[in-house]
Amino acid sequence: MSTAATPTSDPSSPDPSGRPGPDAELPALGPRGMARWAWTQLTKMNTALFLLLLLAIAAVPGSIFPQRIQDPAAVQDYLDTNPVLGEWLDRFQLFDVFSSAWFSAIYILLFVSLVGCVLPRAAKHWQAWRAEPPRTPRRLERLPEHRSLLLGGRDGAAAPAPDEVVADAARLLRRRGYRVAVRDAGTAAPSVAAERGMWKEVGNVVFHLALLGVLVSVAVGSLFGYKGQRVVVEGESFVNTLIGYDSFTPGTNFDADWLDPFSVRLDSFEAEFNRDTTDPRSYGAPLDFTAEVTVRDAPGAEPRQEVLKVNQPLNVDGVKSYLVGNGYAPVIRVTDGNGDVAFEGPVVTVPSDGVYTSSLVLKVPDARPDQLGFVGLLLPTAVGGDGEMPRSVDPGLANPRLILSAYHGDLGLDSGQPQNVYVLDVEQLTELNAMTSENGAITLDAANPVYELPEGKGTVEFLDVKRYVGLDIHYDPGKTGAFVSFVAAFTGLLMSLFISRRRVWVRAAETADEDGRPCTVLEYGLLARGEDPRLGTEAERLDRLWTEQWQDAGVRDTDRTTTTTSATTGTTGTTTSATTAAAVDAVRAGGRPGTGPGAATGNE
Repeated sequence: MSTAATPTSDPSSPDPSGRPGPDAELPALGPRGMARWAWTQLTKMNTALFLLLLLAIAAVPGSIFPQRIQDPAAVQDYLDTNPVLGEWLDRFQLFDVFSSAWFSAIYILLFVSLVGCVLPRAAKHWQAWRAEPPRTPRRLERLPEHRSLLLGGRDGAAAPAPDEVVADAARLLRRRGYRVAVRDAGTAAPSVAAERGMWKEVGNVVFHLALLGVLVSVAVGSLFGYKGQRVVVEGESFVNTLIGYDSFTPGTNFDADWLDPFSVRLDSFEAEFNRDTTDPRSYGAPLDFTAEVTVRDAPGAEPRQEVLKVNQPLNVDGVKSYLVGNGYAPVIRVTDGNGDVAFEGPVVTVPSDGVYTSSLVLKVPDARPDQLGFVGLLLPTAVGGDGEMPRSVDPGLANPRLILSAYHGDLGLDSGQPQNVYVLDVEQLTELNAMTSENGAITLDAANPVYELPEGKGTVEFLDVKRYVGLDIHYDPGKTGAFVSFVAAFTGLLMSLFISRRRVWVRAAETADEDGRPCTVLEYGLLARGEDPRLGTEAERLDRLWTEQWQDAGVRDTDRTTTTTSATTGTTGTTTSATTAAAVDAVRAGGRPGTGPGAATGNE
């Protein structure tokens, strides 16, 4: 007996099902295919969310390490204190986080990802908005909410025609905000397809477009905006030019020539303090600050009076000036050893407590033969006699007193190194007066306004006390866009959360009830696009709507179909009453000639 040889096959050849064998090689993507795959990955929504999280994480070093654009001196101090670590941090641009290459790359990738996500989605939704609702499914009983009603037969009333039922149903659905499309009119089983909640997807698109708007607005603000600080003493003016600022932080692409040269003059400043003696704990606490200013929008423009408060900024063509600080500025005159006035003017002090005990630093580089420096305190309401430590007991200017220490020597201002105006480096200076020295501290007040310095170095005079304000000036061209985008994003989020997208299909056909009386069966089903816990409530409302519409003809509710699953076979089926089943079969037969309830073809 001969034995037939067992046929062998190439492991790389496809099997009879048409699938490639286990060793089949897949074709290479190629540059074009790889670029298409990368674009698909980049424009996924989860990629956009990941980039958004990555951008937030990337911004963290900007709040940990000093930034060169905000405080170059602090960056240099960090580099001097940590030479090894600072060098590596500088290599990775951690002192220039928001203008670094890696932060910009994340920002641009996020922008591109959102554009790639949102624009195709918006175009697809626009097409869906213009299209008619989907055609009526053949088997409505498979929908999550399915019900059927028998219309007619009440007290001999005639059953309404199916076309009339569908037309009335379309009108009622349209009143409820559905967009409708009547199908198969004039046939044995006309139907209407309805859909509403299209604004839900609009809200989703608006939300993501608004995120793009926020990104663009923030980018515009950081590129073309600026901020700065300036201290203005009573009687003095601030002009919006680069040299007019005490500190200035421009945007990445901002040009100082774009500054609008408006001016602000501080006419007066009033501070209101609590004077209620019945509450000692809050006595002397600040209540209100008011600065009266004169503003000129441009050189030669008419002056106008404005009031500046803490929560009431001054707005000049989009440039906002905020009142962020205030204090006292004693007017001091310093005469050097040659008898010349080396300095005369107000000196800004820095308050250190609630009673405005203020520290003072005065550098007099023009004094001769030696430069002079002073440090000390201004006490607005000074108390304390001989042998007592002087102190201030009230923030008001009741008994102002200056207590100074004096030094002479080289102040180091000619070295070119930047110095803090509120700090006096006494390492290279010689002490003239101090509380612990033989000459003692300099004490100046209304009774003793002049003091002659030792060794013939000159005199110092206490002339007056003025008030000053600290202004924080901001210009952000993207702020309005960011606010509008935020409102749009919030609105879009509410729309996407609280608007439900639903579809309703209604079909009508002639049939007969169990007594043989002619009637019309109205079958309808509802489907939610996404999670919708209120779908059943909507079905109940439609049920009441149909009942009210055809109650004169008679409305009978047949058994509602519910989807069930067999515990033994796992198959899914539906159960209806005999009347409903017969009516459904009639609908199907009327709408699809030649098909029956067991047909496997058609729109499922």
